Amino acid sequence: MGKSQNQAVFGDFQTPFALARDVAVFVAHEECNIRTVVEPTCGLGSFLRAAAEIFGQSATYFGFDINRDYIGSARAALREVRGAAGHVECQDFYQKDWKNFFSQQSATVLILGNPPWVTNAAMEAMGGVNLPEKTNFQRHGGFAAKTGKANFDISEWMLIRLLEALQGVRSAIAILCKTATARKVLRHAWLNGLDVGPSSLHLIDANAHFGVSVDACLFYTHTGIDEAEATATIYPGLSFGRPLQTFGLFGGELVSDIDAYRALRELDGLEYRRWRSGVKHDAAKVMEFRREGAIFVNGVGEEHDLETDFLYQLLKSSDLANGRLRPSRYVLLTQHRISDDTALIQESAPKTWRYLIDHAEQLDARGSSIYANRPRFAVFGIGDYTFAPWKVAISGLYKSLRFQSVGMAEDKPIVVDDTCYFIPCESKAEATFFSDLLNSDTAQRFISSLVFSDAKRPITIDVLKRVDLKKISERVGEEAKAIKYLSSPALESCHQRLLVFEKEEKYRIG
Repeated sequence: MGKSQNQAVFGDFQTPFALARDVAVFVAHEECNIRTVVEPTCGLGSFLRAAAEIFGQSATYFGFDINRDYIGSARAALREVRGAAGHVECQDFYQKDWKNFFSQQSATVLILGNPPWVTNAAMEAMGGVNLPEKTNFQRHGGFAAKTGKANFDISEWMLIRLLEALQGVRSAIAILCKTATARKVLRHAWLNGLDVGPSSLHLIDANAHFGVSVDACLFYTHTGIDEAEATATIYPGLSFGRPLQTFGLFGGELVSDIDAYRALRELDGLEYRRWRSGVKHDAAKVMEFRREGAIFVNGVGEEHDLETDFLYQLLKSSDLANGRLRPSRYVLLTQHRISDDTALIQESAPKTWRYLIDHAEQLDARGSSIYANRPRFAVFGIGDYTFAPWKVAISGLYKSLRFQSVGMAEDKPIVVDDTCYFIPCESKAEATFFSDLLNSDTAQRFISSLVFSDAKRPITIDVLKRVDLKKISERVGEEAKAIKYLSSPALESCHQRLLVFEKEEKYRIG
């Protein structure tokens, strides 16, 4: 195995000594009684050496790593610091009894280092075996697990296990990781009642230090000091000067800006219109086309003469985020509902069926379990809502919070892909009303308080369903239209989401 592939399989980004020393200096300014220093995935030992230089003989040092090639280097790094007492050994993080280990150490314990940044799915795909035992520690439901929500950074799993093992132990934790990972770990700790004290995220330049373009930080937190609070503040560097913003847990979910959220928290309410994700097919080269006259060209450049019965114009996240509302591509949708028998296409659109059969190898090979026990060539994220004549849609992948009204093309509804979210509407007027409401300054400030712009998917269903359309309409003086569009049954309404006007008279004009 080559060096770069070995690095990828172990999720291995060795920390430059200068950065490790900066972290150790930062921690030393805040912690005055460090007795044990532990680097759980020590690699070449940069943190061990840096900590030993700063804390000296007052602490005992422990380093562990699964990669035997690193152990000698880590031991040598620690020996460079005269008088430092330490122990470095080859140890599988997942097999070590961390709770027992920490219970035997002198407090205060400092955990520092840089665990793997790779995800469990990515490492498994590369053939790596350095993985935790598969458990649903995030407690996602079955569908969430099937569609990828249960994928996680290895460092997330490691940090949660360390926090669990440190319960009742006075400790400080200073770990380099993705900012998204730090948030997920804190959310898990807060929701599960773990003893986690003052916490902060200190941003670092991952591209400068590791050559990767990802939002990263020093995650700094504590256990065993009885100052639990479900908030954490973000700082631009390794200091506590000039805080950027504070995030925290409200109602079981994270909000990105506590101050902004508190000012508008009354808008956090009911999902009066159900948000949906777009169509999912997992075979773009086969199922998506560009049109050249009467001919449809698929993703591998093949030209096909197809019936238009099952072809719909398609918008993707980049289209919505950049305001490109004239579709440049088509998508083949084999169903209107998930229960539809796709074999019926053979009679109604024989050329389309022939195309599907000719590309059956690619379609049958789609790996997601959502296609198991479904009709052949099935798609997902499909239903009556998909074919609503109008939609209010937003990209899930971009930082832009702009909502777009999407209508019809060629006498058919335009559809969006599964990186987008939308609410179906029955008319242009209805879609315009909702998009204007959601693009209002009030709604935008509230949604911004919920969104973490550095997340892989900043906008999610979980965020959107918290936006109370009724309360926003009251805030911006649109009560009359709210009566029209929210008080009567419509697409994607249900008894729970129907608008109940406690005193309807107060909304009437004149």
